[in-house]
Amino acid sequence: MSSARPSAHERILSTASALFNAHGVRGVGVDRIIAESGVAKATLYSHFRAKDDLVLAYLRRADEHWRRALREAAEAAGPDPRDRLIGLFDALGGATERDGFRGCAFIRTAGETEPDTATHAATAEHKRAVRAWLTELTREAGAADPGRLAVQISLLVDGVMAAAALEPRPEFTEAAREAARALVAQACPVRA
Repeated sequence: MSSARPSAHERILSTASALFNAHGVRGVGVDRIIAESGVAKATLYSHFRAKDDLVLAYLRRADEHWRRALREAAEAAGPDPRDRLIGLFDALGGATERDGFRGCAFIRTAGETEPDTATHAATAEHKRAVRAWLTELTREAGAADPGRLAVQISLLVDGVMAAAALEPRPEFTEAAREAARALVAQACPVRA
């Protein structure tokens, strides 16, 4: 039973993603991506006009993966939006406790790119999209100030990822989950 070899585009993007996650976007050159993906330079440039295009593709993939993981963890917590706001932290445990976790791809990339560039804008857009989704959940949960609670929870999420980049420990996620539970209980009273 033979499996088809991934396309050149997929090999390039997968290789670049693994390297960017391990070494940062500035720490990896195009020549290394070419060598490790096993494609010719012309092939890489036929799929990605420049390294920035490859970084943007990496960020799009990371955005899709991370937002899906958050949504799935939240939905698995049940129908109550208050429970979903706590349940989303299950996505953090799986992500931050694995070997090689280097922190949030978006925060790391933002720190390595210049403001006013497409790559920096993509990192900020991801964070805005997550906060917008959290604001929807906090509104559904009955928060008096949904935007504020969304910011508080997003800061807890980012804090876990920052702490786990230095020292991946399950108690970081649990501490953030407890803090989120207290914030949600205070901001979203149970309806009678």
